[in-house]
Amino acid sequence: MTGQDAPFLRTLCSLRWLAVAGQAATILVATSVLGLELSPLPLWAGVAALALFNLYVQLRVHDADTAPVTAFGHILVDVTVLTWMVAWSGGVANPFGSLFLILIALAALALPLRWTLAVAAACLIGYAVSGIFGLPLPAGYFTAMQMHQWGVVCNFLLSATVVLVFATRLAIALRRREHELSLLRERFVRNEGIVALATHAASVAHELNTPLATMTLLADDIADQTESPELRDDVDTLRELLVQCRERVLALARPASGQLRGRDSVTLPKVLEQWRLVRPTITLKRNDDAPLQLPLDPGIGHLLMVLLNNAADAGEQAERPQVDLTLRIEGSDLIGEVRDYGRGFDAREAVLPGTLFNSGKTQGMGVGLALSHATIERLDGELWMRPANGAGTRVGFRLPLASPENPA
Repeated sequence: MTGQDAPFLRTLCSLRWLAVAGQAATILVATSVLGLELSPLPLWAGVAALALFNLYVQLRVHDADTAPVTAFGHILVDVTVLTWMVAWSGGVANPFGSLFLILIALAALALPLRWTLAVAAACLIGYAVSGIFGLPLPAGYFTAMQMHQWGVVCNFLLSATVVLVFATRLAIALRRREHELSLLRERFVRNEGIVALATHAASVAHELNTPLATMTLLADDIADQTESPELRDDVDTLRELLVQCRERVLALARPASGQLRGRDSVTLPKVLEQWRLVRPTITLKRNDDAPLQLPLDPGIGHLLMVLLNNAADAGEQAERPQVDLTLRIEGSDLIGEVRDYGRGFDAREAVLPGTLFNSGKTQGMGVGLALSHATIERLDGELWMRPANGAGTRVGFRLPLASPENPA
């Protein structure tokens, strides 16, 4: 039995309060309205015992043991009290004796098979004891057949209500659990792909280090030999891009070197400088009160680069090459939002893809947003997408500033 049984115990507590109220009302109706000469003291003692037990359980249900034997013990108390109440109010002639079936149904829905069989056996024994040692139903204002018919109707309505409430709760819990399992499966597949991608990236980084160094030296030689200012500017830009590529390649080995995350932190100006070098034709607007000197996790820098590049692509396709960036600190969270001026999105497709190699762009690799989702989950944040006023899309994120570092 797992942690899912704590809600089952709480459901039993709720149903038990319903049983206490129903038993008390039935005693009052049977003695006052129907005129049955029942023994009130044993019946009220049973109601009081059930109420006291439920009060004790409700006070301790949050730290209760979740083993199957615990739930079986709770149901066994219900079986015992129900046996006592039925035996003192007519035995097998009491139509409410079929309430034993509800206890079996609850056990079948929530307990393992062997414990369900144990509950069924206890209910059979309880029903047999109430029938053998139960007192006959005394005469009242109505005939025995009339009372039995009305009792059957009341019992049916009560059973239907209990089964409906419990089955609805169980169905909701099962749907929620299936959704969580689906998300976990998608996350596992994505993370497995990221690990494979990281292994391949490490191999590629080793192969690219030497060619990039050679290309940087060639760019320096071309810059020294040329006399054209325009060509020199182009070569300088090329050299900066090569240096940035080399830094990215060398950064691939840092997570495996055991360095602390704080030593690899980046700042917003550095991220924006690298992005402007790659996308010089895009107009970038940011808020004036952005936390420029705040040290950021490298994953946040990657997240910003992905969102800015996606916004730039959307703007270029709509011939409105502009991106708005908003960053602010609220309490202990970093709130960011990237707005593009593209064509927007269909409300039916307003879901950010979190799977690897699933891209909505014709030339996209489908890696950026998947890695962004992994970063958001690792830092215990959230990511969302909303339509912008006019045209375009707003993609935002929330990240805690003091996120505990996950062990490697």
